[in-house]
Amino acid sequence: MDRTSWWHALDADATARLADTWIPVGTPGFSGEAKRRWRDVLDGRFGADGWRLSHIVRGRVVPFAEAVLEYEAAYRAYLLERPSLVRFLVERCGNVYDYAVENVHDDGYDQPHTVANHYQDVAVRRVIAGLVGDPAWPWVTDTDTAPADLVDLGTGRIERVPRARGFRGDGLLQIREPDSPGYALSPAVVPAHDPALLVSVPGRSEWYHAEGCGHLSVEAFWQSSKVVEVRYDRFLALGEGRATPLAGL
Repeated sequence: MDRTSWWHALDADATARLADTWIPVGTPGFSGEAKRRWRDVLDGRFGADGWRLSHIVRGRVVPFAEAVLEYEAAYRAYLLERPSLVRFLVERCGNVYDYAVENVHDDGYDQPHTVANHYQDVAVRRVIAGLVGDPAWPWVTDTDTAPADLVDLGTGRIERVPRARGFRGDGLLQIREPDSPGYALSPAVVPAHDPALLVSVPGRSEWYHAEGCGHLSVEAFWQSSKVVEVRYDRFLALGEGRATPLAGL
């Protein structure tokens, strides 16, 4: 028996224990438009039920749904400290988006249908909606969320899209690169609200390191904390491939 096949001799109960154990096997970083390719590679390697993306938050491996609340909390802290920016958003804008206008239709962070994930626009919409009716923010008022003709502040095109709650302006704001009108809300610009969230990945340099507040940003938290978790029995089944479980991403 070699070192990669020892588990074949286990009985069914022991194997079941290993199948119920998940371990982090690597930090993949930013996916962008490679999102679907990642899924195809990992589905083929571990099975669709054998891997998941998680995050390490304050020393614990937590599910996506828990980690993304920290992402949103960073946006909330950032906007609450910038009332002038909030006033601009609610008075001049009707909605926000990331890489495509159709992003306005996503209200949740779980986005299996998208080419790439977009969280900054969802976070901004949620934070502003949460200020509606708050007496400390009297200029954030409730709005009709029916489709409206909004003028893209970057392209000048008129887009028929839903109005976000609390946004009463006629502009459509893209939040993306430094030349986008909404760069002030880029996840590279927004700091992580809790320094305990920040970790480093030696040797990694991705787009957000060169923008905004770099390794102190909410984007840096999100990408650096991301881990691929794998069922231990599926990991063991890789044999000699265990040393490079994320190859091909």
